[in-house]
Amino acid sequence: MAVTDDPLVGLGYTQPSAERSFVRLSDDAPAELRAVVAEEVPVAFIYNGRAHVVVMATPANLEDLAVGFSRTEGIVGDASHVERVDVVRASHGIELQIQIPASDAELLRDRARGLVSRTGCGLCGVENIDDALRVPVHVGRALVVEQDAIWRASAELSRLQTLNDETKAVHAAGWSTADGVLHVMREDVGRHNALDKVLGALAREGKRPNDGFIIVTSRASYEMVQKAATCGVELLAAISRPTGLAIRFADAAGVTLVALVRGRTANVYCRPERIITTLSSRA
Repeated sequence: MAVTDDPLVGLGYTQPSAERSFVRLSDDAPAELRAVVAEEVPVAFIYNGRAHVVVMATPANLEDLAVGFSRTEGIVGDASHVERVDVVRASHGIELQIQIPASDAELLRDRARGLVSRTGCGLCGVENIDDALRVPVHVGRALVVEQDAIWRASAELSRLQTLNDETKAVHAAGWSTADGVLHVMREDVGRHNALDKVLGALAREGKRPNDGFIIVTSRASYEMVQKAATCGVELLAAISRPTGLAIRFADAAGVTLVALVRGRTANVYCRPERIITTLSSRA
């Protein structure tokens, strides 16, 4: 589809970023400048014709977002249950019109009333604490990585953040194989959205998340652990610190939680046995 035919053109949502003008104030005379800013658009999730939730997201890789969100929020038990995704222009944003089996739609109808969330909300479509704090099924124990693989994946994630290089306003998530080679990277104004996009991309490509690990540029909140574990991810690494609840969730789900990844240092908060350290490799 040509850009001029894109249904989102009139809304200015065809690109994840755009150049904008602004006035810089200082002790000198005001100056008119231009800079690239990240776009943010309301994205409505519509399941079988019924509105579920609205999130604020970067208008890119929206099919990945639809599949990843549906899986990590427990709307479908398997990504293959997402039968169709249509990205449709709405009055002031974008609709993701998603078709799922009638049985899944019925369960969703019982659970959610359709909520408006903040940017990348991690509690989308839930109405009580039990739903919000659902502990995922315990993940498997097949992954082993060397600590250098985490350093390589972190460096590659930073290098590939072209949208954030322009805007300084978006998060990134990536999926790396055990050797530290990054195969999937997605950016979004919402950290949960970026992770959902990565997990959705893996599902659409037929890759198993537990064949590698996830690395994110945000803090390691419990929602990020929950989403990753729901898809069987065995190791989650984050650039920033974790919360206490994230550590407890990771431990309960059997996830190795690595945080404060900076250069060639990191903190492992639980399940360190999956990581081969420099000392252990010399033993």
